Amino acid sequence: MNSILTLDRVYQAAHSLNGIIRETEIVPALNLKVGTPLYLKTENLQVTGSFKVRGSYFKISMLPEEEKAKGVIACSAGNHAQGVALAAKKNNTKATIFLPSTAPISKVEATRSYGAEIKLIDGVYDDAYEAAIKYQEETGGAFIHPFDDEDVIAGQGTIALELLREMPDLEAVIIPIGGGGLAAGISYVIKSLHPTCKVYGVQAVGADAMCQSLTGHCHCMTNAVRTFADGIAVKNPGEITFSLCNKYVDDIVTVSDDETATAILTLMEQQKLVTEGAGAVSVAAAMFNKVPVDGKKTCAILSGGNIDVSILSRVIHRGLLTSGRLTDLTIELVDKPGQLEQVAGIIAQEGANVVRVFHDPGGENTDINGCYLKISMETKNHQHHHQIQSALRKAGFTLTDNK
Repeated sequence: MNSILTLDRVYQAAHSLNGIIRETEIVPALNLKVGTPLYLKTENLQVTGSFKVRGSYFKISMLPEEEKAKGVIACSAGNHAQGVALAAKKNNTKATIFLPSTAPISKVEATRSYGAEIKLIDGVYDDAYEAAIKYQEETGGAFIHPFDDEDVIAGQGTIALELLREMPDLEAVIIPIGGGGLAAGISYVIKSLHPTCKVYGVQAVGADAMCQSLTGHCHCMTNAVRTFADGIAVKNPGEITFSLCNKYVDDIVTVSDDETATAILTLMEQQKLVTEGAGAVSVAAAMFNKVPVDGKKTCAILSGGNIDVSILSRVIHRGLLTSGRLTDLTIELVDKPGQLEQVAGIIAQEGANVVRVFHDPGGENTDINGCYLKISMETKNHQHHHQIQSALRKAGFTLTDNK
């Protein structure tokens, strides 16, 4: 598919967004990847909590007045819905947003707070999408696609203009990819204005349709997606976005949900920044060496910060496990007084904190006077965990992973 996207269109988008959006800060995060000058583009601090408002606003602003009079329509359970709702309000037009009935109440109410009319549809996203298209045909309103639209892509590309203005010597940029609108816009601008800069895309392992498409140089979709990073949980990337990403993105990689959770936790602790799953995959790719940016001046795009509070604690817990901050030990013991005290003393000397202890007397195939002591600890990292294991073995204790 031939794209008619131009730099003039992107500059026009930037002009239209002046005074509407926040030009988000680029902050250093030099400790996230040792040896790499890593920076973060904080679109998680954008109005509505995501980059989506850039493309939505520019698209709606370009509509003829007769179309604006009929209102705009969108289908989304997340950031796109909020972006369209605010953009419509700023353009004095009505927004009707279709959401699946399973959408979190927090996101429904956030979208409603920007003045949109909400229509909840029984079923999943696909059911809501079909209802939105039918409503568009009935009313003649403009359907605002979340990514596969050149005005939307031009709006997202304004991020790259800000990046290059502040970091003209940028050597690499890492971008989350779902449907591909963000990556298409940024990669097009970067390669047009600063072609030596590397552009890397990142997807979740469980939602890798664009990765498969770019690897095979042929647009394809997946039958299902499985990731907590709902902002990039897209089965079918766009035709326009695939064409642009295929041309301008240097490489695309995937990260696991565990790696993404670790990135969210690290960003909270070290940078005091809250990101959603989709917003953290770029940092996960850098932290877990998925992209070759060692020693390069690199910017990771934090695309959004609208993480559902109800899953945040689970994400933090998973991040603690993955990074070795929360670990388990199982020790085979002779059940006699003083054993727990001795074990706890060794763990304390090594600087770890016991948070849970479980005493298992064993089963029918174990010694009558034997038992298993299962301990959960707060540790510094995986190396610290191994250090504690060595100290316990040195003291004569038997560790097992089988019980």
